[in-house]
Amino acid sequence: MRSPQQARAQASTITSGKTGRDPEVSPTAQLRTLFDRPRLSPGQRRIAQYLIEHIAEAAFLSITDLADRVGVSQPSVTRFASAVGFSGYPALRERLQSITLGARSAGDAEEVRGNELQAAVDAEIENLENLRRDFADADRFIEVGRRLAASTPLTVLGLRISVSLAEYFAYAARRVHPDVRLVTLGGSVAYDALLQSREAGGTWVLAFSMPRHAQETLTAVRVARSAGLKVALITDLALGPLADEADVTFATGTGSRLVFDSYAAPGVMCAALLQAMTDADPERTQARLDEYEHVADEHHFFLRD
Repeated sequence: MRSPQQARAQASTITSGKTGRDPEVSPTAQLRTLFDRPRLSPGQRRIAQYLIEHIAEAAFLSITDLADRVGVSQPSVTRFASAVGFSGYPALRERLQSITLGARSAGDAEEVRGNELQAAVDAEIENLENLRRDFADADRFIEVGRRLAASTPLTVLGLRISVSLAEYFAYAARRVHPDVRLVTLGGSVAYDALLQSREAGGTWVLAFSMPRHAQETLTAVRVARSAGLKVALITDLALGPLADEADVTFATGTGSRLVFDSYAAPGVMCAALLQAMTDADPERTQARLDEYEHVADEHHFFLRD
């Protein structure tokens, strides 16, 4: 049976994307042309900018919802529709939906994407848009950040392909947390580290599991739980054996258009969780950052840009 990487290696060969036909105009470009009116008021320009930046969602909003999102009145939306050449908001919305659905249609998809590299970027943009919607309710994220900040030591676990994300998180977390322990090897090495972390007073483990999900990650998470540690999991699947074992799961999509996955959305999720940790104890954060900058300057860690 072929692995996902084997299948993608055969299916995702990079092409130039050039065809004998003129390339399709992107939805954003179409909207900029549609709204390019010199006499739009500041409020109307705000509506135009919102529609350009959120076309996929905004095309299906009611006039009330759109007015609320932009922070203008419903009559302002009606006047905007008239100013850009439509009989009213329903006619404008119909045009927006036509642009959006046209860009999504299967027949035009390859021309809009251009080539496999652009398609990979498009897929990651969609992952980031989904993550943005998830961040609309940030309470759970803030609470987990507070708990990770309070766990001393804090263990960060990432095995196989997930090592890079775990290393990034641990590197940054050490700037604001006094004891961060990184585990990137499975088996008995991971077991020893997890048990020692619990004995030292740790209460939480942050685990990463990206495709292909490793059996040894599942085993390590089970060891952590049996030792009395809580587990926060960053992964691409909200369901499955790893999510079942974790106390908290944050799931976000990975880019899977190319031979090897890309991690734009998990990377942003890491940065957001680090932010939640820094916000949990701002005085400690500032003190540690100040101390680190002093040491970095003293020993010339970084080049002067």
